[in-house]
Amino acid sequence: MADLSGTRAVITGATSGLGRAMATALVEAGALVAVTSRDRSRAEAVAAELGGGAVGIELDVRDAGSVQSGVDEAYEQLGAVDLLVNNAGIGMRTVNPRFLTHAQPFWEVSPRGFRDVIETKIAGSFLVARAVSPRMLAARGGRIVMISMNQETMVRAGFVPYGPAGAGVEAMARVMVADLAGTSVTVNILLPGGATETGMVPDDVPDELRAKLLDPAIMGPPIVWLASPEADSVHGERIVATDFDDWLARRLGAHRTVGRHW
Repeated sequence: MADLSGTRAVITGATSGLGRAMATALVEAGALVAVTSRDRSRAEAVAAELGGGAVGIELDVRDAGSVQSGVDEAYEQLGAVDLLVNNAGIGMRTVNPRFLTHAQPFWEVSPRGFRDVIETKIAGSFLVARAVSPRMLAARGGRIVMISMNQETMVRAGFVPYGPAGAGVEAMARVMVADLAGTSVTVNILLPGGATETGMVPDDVPDELRAKLLDPAIMGPPIVWLASPEADSVHGERIVATDFDDWLARRLGAHRTVGRHW
């Protein structure tokens, strides 16, 4: 595992699921991690569980004022931010508690449920990146990781608004990649590669489907690598956690092949 001593990271929505798994991996690698949540007490409790390498910060990604104050606090507590992981999101369960077995057509989705998911995932990622990226540019270095989902999920029947929210985040990430090209700040996309056991699946999900759910810890190795010196020049990549080892092997193999031509 890479030694991330001295690396300072902010992870939105880090008190459970994928966010907590990534926070755990980064802390174990030596990074100092700001765990954010809309609930300060919850953020602080999870940070305490993670140990001395974590701090809890209140930050509601849907509110520009809360984002700014949360980012300000992160910089005060960490000293700087080297890595931002835009992870916060709301699952399909909030708009359809039985979404895996009883698909809900888009016209039955409530406007409020639609807005909550979209504002948290798309607007939230925008607001936090907007607050952090200028400081990264001024510091001449920084990395942003956008957490996405399988493309099949983005267009799956019954997956409004969750699917479109993921598609929106991925499109925004691509624009960020273009806007930050040639700068000292990198942007990459990371996704699990399948449904994960994050507490967002319905209680009545069939046992055979539940058995296939991924452990959120699968996000650990790729996020640690993306925070490491090895990923210093990596920009605009879309990394699937289930394929990370093979992806990295292909990348290293390609670099060795290129090197032999010089």
